[in-house]
Amino acid sequence: MKVLAVTGGIGSGKSEVCRILADKGLTLQYNADSRAKALYVERPGLLCRIEASLGCRFRDEVGNFVPSRLAAVIFTDDGALEKVEALLFPEMIRDFHKVMEAAAEDQIVVFESATFLEKKQFDGFADIVLLVDAPFAMRLERACRRDGASKEAIMARMKSQRLMNELSEGHKDPRIDYTLLNISSRQELEQKVQDILSQIRNH
Repeated sequence: MKVLAVTGGIGSGKSEVCRILADKGLTLQYNADSRAKALYVERPGLLCRIEASLGCRFRDEVGNFVPSRLAAVIFTDDGALEKVEALLFPEMIRDFHKVMEAAAEDQIVVFESATFLEKKQFDGFADIVLLVDAPFAMRLERACRRDGASKEAIMARMKSQRLMNELSEGHKDPRIDYTLLNISSRQELEQKVQDILSQIRNH
């Protein structure tokens, strides 16, 4: 069994690549962002520890978790983000290990995370790393269209992904095994995914 980490900046198309991988048989997948949001709800103790650590409440009047309240804090405060991640990541890794337990010995498990390369907690976590990339301007346009948000709002989020932006500008990272430049049609993207998947399976 191998873990394939799929990463990329906002608007790069990594989720689309993961959907294509699923169509091609890699159906056991873990989306770190969506699972993080679920863990806040599934494990009330985690949210309680985060609220205590930051001195803030991230629930509404009836006790339901409000993701936007947490996002408003961690997107503007690196110290708060580090505190949240120190509590969240151990829970996430345990959660992912449960997914791995369901995998066959020869299966490839996909781990999708926008911040995979930026977080030391994930060092050595994957056997293969695939970066999905596109020029900054193209990623910005895609994200605005997808989220229905202003350029200013998306750029504020993109600026927090410093390494992803450096990679888009040509910076090299030895941890990356494959880079997929997503700048063309869906058909060409599917072919690129197939080519990389064939290389992975052959090795």
